[in-house]
Amino acid sequence: MSNFKFAKRIETLPPYLFAEIDRIKAEVAARGVDIISLGIGDNDLPTPDFIIDAMCEAARNPRFHRYPSYVGLLAFREAVAEWYKTRFGVEDLDPKTEIITLIGSKEGIAHFPLAFINPGDLTLVCTPNYPVPPVAAGFLGGEVEFLPLYEENNFLPDLDKVSEETWRRAKMIYVNYPNNPTSAVAPREFFEKLVGLCRKYEVILMQDAAYTEVYYDEADKPMSVLEIPGAKDVAIEFHSLSKTFNMTGWRLGMAVGNATLVKGLGKVKENVDSGAFEAVQQAGIVALQQGAPYTEKFRAVYRERRDAVLAALKEAGIEYVEPKATFYIWAKVPKGYGSSAEFVSRVIQEKGVVLTPGNGFGEPGEGWFRISLTIDTPRLMEAVERIKTL
Repeated sequence: MSNFKFAKRIETLPPYLFAEIDRIKAEVAARGVDIISLGIGDNDLPTPDFIIDAMCEAARNPRFHRYPSYVGLLAFREAVAEWYKTRFGVEDLDPKTEIITLIGSKEGIAHFPLAFINPGDLTLVCTPNYPVPPVAAGFLGGEVEFLPLYEENNFLPDLDKVSEETWRRAKMIYVNYPNNPTSAVAPREFFEKLVGLCRKYEVILMQDAAYTEVYYDEADKPMSVLEIPGAKDVAIEFHSLSKTFNMTGWRLGMAVGNATLVKGLGKVKENVDSGAFEAVQQAGIVALQQGAPYTEKFRAVYRERRDAVLAALKEAGIEYVEPKATFYIWAKVPKGYGSSAEFVSRVIQEKGVVLTPGNGFGEPGEGWFRISLTIDTPRLMEAVERIKTL
């Protein structure tokens, strides 16, 4: 038998958060337990029919059966520019140089550091965090410094505590608002300060904006970092149709912003992938142009679920942060448990309810757990009732 060994970069990887949860879930399901999964944030609502119809029509066109462009259809990028103008008031995006199509935003976030991070370069990552950015930087021999997000600072990094030396060393900073897992929304003043610092110290600003359309107050919509004057000097923003239009399996997203940053990502994609299926991009154009009323309906569903779960958690005596956006609830581990992982493991094994331990997203997540609102309300209520009887 061969004795092939993984590269060191693979051997040093921590277990992927959701893979470990899936392992425990499978063990419990094998005992015949009825599993209720509130773990991975995967929309349960179907993609709207008008998007599916557009996909079917495009898929029948032989034009879209050939290799796609790695940067994406110009028509899709033009639709993205128009959507940014309508939704965020960002009016000066050049579809040819400042927008690139992605095979889902995860792909772009993982590939982007390849274009700009050299061994020893410092990336700042706000944590608790989506696991991909620090892993991608680490693969390249880059250094990662984590900026903690705490409840007392509304889950925003305390930029005043980042030393000037650190800013001078940093090559890139990754932020994610609305935030996964904390559900925090960044105000304009935060983005203004962050953009100012990145311009001053010439730091690349990566903003993961995948959840901007899952919000609960029409008067307080999450913003794009590109709304800030001067942001295009330093920023690239990653977005996706996954959460906006219930298209997680379709794998379609976009990166928008500074032309040099977009070009660098394009250089990577030119060499490692062949672009998104153009029939999916055609469906994406229709989604961006016609999807707003449907997204509003999705938000109403998540709002109803959110309110029902918050009421049940309150009745159970479990503390939480009321989310202004995302379809997650960030809640505190009840007293009496030594760690987030201990609590979540016991809930899965004894009650068949899958939660996500906060420490799986980073050290400041210890003492918290995440609930995904991606199943219907009756099952959500049953899950909370099971947790109450623990």
